[in-house]
Amino acid sequence: MESLTSVTLLCRLRRFPTDHEAWALFVECYGRKILAWCRQWNLQDADAEDVTQTVLLKLADKMKTFDYDAAGSFRAWLKTVVRRVLIDSCDDRKAVAIGGDQTLELLGNLQAREDLVQRLEEEFDREAFEEAAARVKLRVTPKTWEAFERTAVQGQSGSEVGAALGMKVATVFVARSKVQKMLQEEVQRLERSG
Repeated sequence: MESLTSVTLLCRLRRFPTDHEAWALFVECYGRKILAWCRQWNLQDADAEDVTQTVLLKLADKMKTFDYDAAGSFRAWLKTVVRRVLIDSCDDRKAVAIGGDQTLELLGNLQAREDLVQRLEEEFDREAFEEAAARVKLRVTPKTWEAFERTAVQGQSGSEVGAALGMKVATVFVARSKVQKMLQEEVQRLERSG
């Protein structure tokens, strides 16, 4: 349960939404994960705990109709939920303070909050890309992946990569294009499942 999603637990929560034992297991596993993400995103302990609690309350409602898709990533979906709750939390704090005595202080903190939201979005995008890359890498030949990685990531020329891998330059670019398209599709699939 540490590294993989417990499909049995997710199905149990859907079928029996008032199963206290199942919820205790869910909170033990995923509550810790949510709290760790919040701390990783540099939230203060009190804020991290508030966000975790809000996410768990939202999940209590969502799990009643949640359909686990083995092709998707439950953790990516869960991280999306956490990120949205955090963004909503920042927006709520902005709305409460506008016009009050703390307006100037909030405006000073507003930039910090917006920076946090931007960092969260970048982190989510990076993790979605890493997940997509891991999936695509399993679906292409090692040579195709290496041609993509050398040209798109390392910036090597098509002729350099072709010579190193024993491929025609045109084949190198076909491989790069194929992998890029597969990555885009996989990222979109992950975002839809989120």
